Amino acid sequence: MSKPTPRVRRDGNHPIDETIAMTLALYGHPFSSYTQKVLIALYENATPFEFRCISPDHPEHAGEWLRRWPLRKFPLLLDGERQVVETSIIIEHLQLAHPGAMQLLPADPVAALDVRFMDRCFDLHVMNAMQLAVDGALTRDPVKAKDGRALAEDKLERAYAWLEGALPDRTWACGDDFTLADCAAAPSLFYADWTHPIGDAYPVLRAYRARLLARPSVARAVDEARPFRHLFPLGAPDRD
Repeated sequence: MSKPTPRVRRDGNHPIDETIAMTLALYGHPFSSYTQKVLIALYENATPFEFRCISPDHPEHAGEWLRRWPLRKFPLLLDGERQVVETSIIIEHLQLAHPGAMQLLPADPVAALDVRFMDRCFDLHVMNAMQLAVDGALTRDPVKAKDGRALAEDKLERAYAWLEGALPDRTWACGDDFTLADCAAAPSLFYADWTHPIGDAYPVLRAYRARLLARPSVARAVDEARPFRHLFPLGAPDRD
């Protein structure tokens, strides 16, 4: 049987092979921090994919997502018949199955451990800490909202202090190369600073956040989420 002839279209300056694009689909929402983490990785390598937004406007996407992943967490990557969940695993899968010019996880196993460690730090100690305040606000219970905000601020302040000491002399989270850890750091620090501003006591961390927001892949993810800022339950600041 002969193979189908690839059809090529263009997305901005990037040629896209539609026979490849059909194999990758990402279920998520543009305003979701964890969805943004995977989007940044996809944009770094101009990897073609179909985005399936989970929203009331697309009930068919929500239904298929829940059928495939009843734990109700997104994003979910569909690669042909293989489904991949958990953002760090999704990005590692992309590097194995759809490698690009940007290697987001080093080939050296010791360097890869450092990247995985920083990735976990941003997800667990920044992103998840920020989420405590968001979850509290979503309850609409003033006591729970206050407690969630206080707990988030305490955890974030400790994370900021540690990161300030961990990041000097580094352009990116683990050195000179943009990696999986930076994919995690960008949405983590973006929303964390909205929740509990990174103070003047942390100039290294503030500068790192600014470099992240200036990177084209991150800027694109932020811009695509801009129409949904009214959804931020703590009130989105008029910046970034």
